[in-house]
Amino acid sequence: MKGAAPAIDVGALAVPSSTGRVARAWPRTLGWGAAALALAALVLSPIASLVLAAARGDGTLWPHLLAHVLPRALVDTGLLLAGVGVLVVVLGTGAAWLVSAYAFPGRRWLEAGLLLPMAVPTYIVAYAYLDLMHPIGPVQTVLREWLGYARPRDFVLPELRSLPGCILLLGFVLYPYVYLPTRALFLMQAANLIEAGRMLGRPPAAVFLRVALPLARPAIALGASLALMEALNDIGAAEFLGVRTLTVQVYATWVNRSDLPGAAQIALVMLVAVLGLVAIERWARRGRGFAGTAQRPRDLARRPLRGWRGWAALALGLVPVTLGFLIPASYLVHAAVARVARTGWPATILPEIGNTVLYASLATGLAAGIGFLVAAAPRLLPGRLGRGMVRLTGLGYALPGAILAIGLLGPLALADTILSEGLTRLFGAAPALIGLGTGGALVIAYLIRFLAVSVGTCEAGLGRIPRSLPDAGRMLGRGPAATLARVQWPLAWPAVLSGALLVFVDCVKELPATLLLRPLNVETLATHLYGEAARGTYEDGTVAALLIVLVGLVPVIVLMRLGTRREAAVAARP
Repeated sequence: MKGAAPAIDVGALAVPSSTGRVARAWPRTLGWGAAALALAALVLSPIASLVLAAARGDGTLWPHLLAHVLPRALVDTGLLLAGVGVLVVVLGTGAAWLVSAYAFPGRRWLEAGLLLPMAVPTYIVAYAYLDLMHPIGPVQTVLREWLGYARPRDFVLPELRSLPGCILLLGFVLYPYVYLPTRALFLMQAANLIEAGRMLGRPPAAVFLRVALPLARPAIALGASLALMEALNDIGAAEFLGVRTLTVQVYATWVNRSDLPGAAQIALVMLVAVLGLVAIERWARRGRGFAGTAQRPRDLARRPLRGWRGWAALALGLVPVTLGFLIPASYLVHAAVARVARTGWPATILPEIGNTVLYASLATGLAAGIGFLVAAAPRLLPGRLGRGMVRLTGLGYALPGAILAIGLLGPLALADTILSEGLTRLFGAAPALIGLGTGGALVIAYLIRFLAVSVGTCEAGLGRIPRSLPDAGRMLGRGPAATLARVQWPLAWPAVLSGALLVFVDCVKELPATLLLRPLNVETLATHLYGEAARGTYEDGTVAALLIVLVGLVPVIVLMRLGTRREAAVAARP
């Protein structure tokens, strides 16, 4: 009929049935479920293996541990963590408030410079100060000349090899873990509450203690827990300075006494300490959620400090930077240049650089790829499964390197046995060791320990992508995998790259896991430095120490540039 409407194919407009959607979603759900199980096995297997190794120990060992090992180790570890915790909270929070609430000459340079101690591992700082503060070292020699003493025994400073010395060194190196999140919170929160306290006539100390400090408690608790985990993971500084912590006892029991079950039993005590730190951090942050307004918060108006007060503030802020970075870094540069000028480059330095870069690069590549997929899991698979994968990765970062190394022995030995039997059936012969005793064990340890770093940065990058972009890709017929590869990856790759950079630096600096899992007759920069310090030949390890510090400076410089850009943007805002 003329003018009749064209026929419409109702079937073409039909909405896919729920049964079809569920059927298509099953393969994806099964795939992510299998990936979640593999990730859980990777992270949880060291803990299960640690428990089994400890259970295989002779029951007669516990009386010896309880009588001679654990009492001193627990006391030293507890005092060390308590002292370092107080010091990093005081230094980090005080420095963050100083650069956030006051304006004085050199404040911008100080704000960036306070991050520099993050570039120096704790064992390198201990290594440098031991040589500097030696009775016949440069510091005490110069002091004796100034004071008129002729012999070293006539004037000796307090011994650095002590628990107070270890607390001071670790505190001045680890305070940026508190400084960084606390400063970010001071800069991001609304200034209304702090300025209201000022308008009510409260003195600066009261505003800080009653307003700013309670608001910053979540950031302080988070930073302090990270710093304490780093202090518990430390083995080089504690051993160099004569502090018998749990980590040092694990290494001594395994390597020096060849007692793996005993080391596993001590490691279980360390694991309880780690869980205690996590519980304390959660308790400190309880009920401390804050909501801001929908508008962008105003920046905190800094009070100007003029005259001698401004220069005093700058000098006060430079104290942790000087003690935590400038003095040890200057020593390393001077000693390394003198070492190279006198005897040339160490003969083993190039192979050690190659080993360090090889293992760190392999772990970094795996962490970057897996971290991106884990961070994308909650977006591709909404529900508990995706969120659970993200939380699992955080457990690996909480494990100290010594615990992780001992826990990996059992799973790697089992995997070697299975692979060796399979290859023997297929080809008639197979190597006895495939993962354990090779670089593969070290790469796996790096991956488990630092995967959370990559996941965290990838989550931050994906969180900046508007939801409308992936939704638009799906509306155009792209599946979740294609949307992830063609939409989210091109936008999130800077975050993936920054996470990979942090993982690489952490792998280069990691000492406990490297000491315990490196292949035989293989040295990295970190293990070479540890060996030279153990032998007392400090100058021979300065080149390796300086190279590690230079690598650690890279992410710090990136953070400093980001902070400078933010300052420029704030200054340009009308």
